[in-house]
Amino acid sequence: MDYADVESVVDTAAGLVAAGRGAEARHAAAEAGAGLAGMAKLDLPNVASRPQDWSGFGAVIPVLAGSPGAGASVLAAAVADALQLAARCVLLIDAADPARSGLAAATLAEGPWLSPVSDQVAIRYSWRGHALLARLESPLPVVTPSLVPPPPQWLPEVDPLHVTVVDIGHDGWRTTANPLIGAGGWLRRGTPAPRPILVVRPTRPSLRHAEQVLARLDPWISRGVALPPCQLAVTGAKRWPGGVTGAAGRRLDPLLDDALFIPHDSELEIGGVTDELVPDKVLAAVCPLLADWGLLPELGHPRSRKARR
Repeated sequence: MDYADVESVVDTAAGLVAAGRGAEARHAAAEAGAGLAGMAKLDLPNVASRPQDWSGFGAVIPVLAGSPGAGASVLAAAVADALQLAARCVLLIDAADPARSGLAAATLAEGPWLSPVSDQVAIRYSWRGHALLARLESPLPVVTPSLVPPPPQWLPEVDPLHVTVVDIGHDGWRTTANPLIGAGGWLRRGTPAPRPILVVRPTRPSLRHAEQVLARLDPWISRGVALPPCQLAVTGAKRWPGGVTGAAGRRLDPLLDDALFIPHDSELEIGGVTDELVPDKVLAAVCPLLADWGLLPELGHPRSRKARR
């Protein structure tokens, strides 16, 4: 078990003990431990540096928050919405703890398709417009990064699947501690190569947080296990405010000049991601990047917002 997972289990049990529910605390800790042990056995590579086979997922776009509240869920939803409006078959994965998910309201109704992974964890598939939304379900009081099923467990029976967008959904510091298992598995090197996006706010504290996230991932990158982010996204801004970029360290600095800016939207700020497609100006902001990656037509503009399931 990763130290971060032990900490989360202890924190949950401590709250139950403080409430005089010691028996429940022991049961919750035992269930979480069993879940983590079971998840670690799923698809754990025999050789850490062996590339992951991503071919069944199409193009893989993991979205990682560089700091708390960076807006990774908004960006993941925007990318998935832009692609589905361009008639791409999209899988949007919500790997967050269900209780703290930024995509909790991203679908109008929960779908009936449930795929059990273990006694403690299952994946439910629903529709967000014409995009397939996959999210975790678990009776456990907390879902830690290592309790997230490994990538192969998320693959639905959909053919062809053009793009998989992953809202990693956990604190970047914990996620990047171990890309061999759990939520960090979406950062694994493989074929075809995923295109990780690191999301930050246009503030100095956010850039400092993001630099530490990249530092945490560094050993895995140097050993050929994980991939560094290939794109930086900045939410809530049209350009860098004065004096902010100076907070970037040597790992983040190469990404600053080509950063993707997602403009502020009051509707998203108040309501978050809902079952409706994200606003047009947010869609328009992500389209040029997707066009550059060959995932959208050259102009990169969605065809119509009317296509709804």
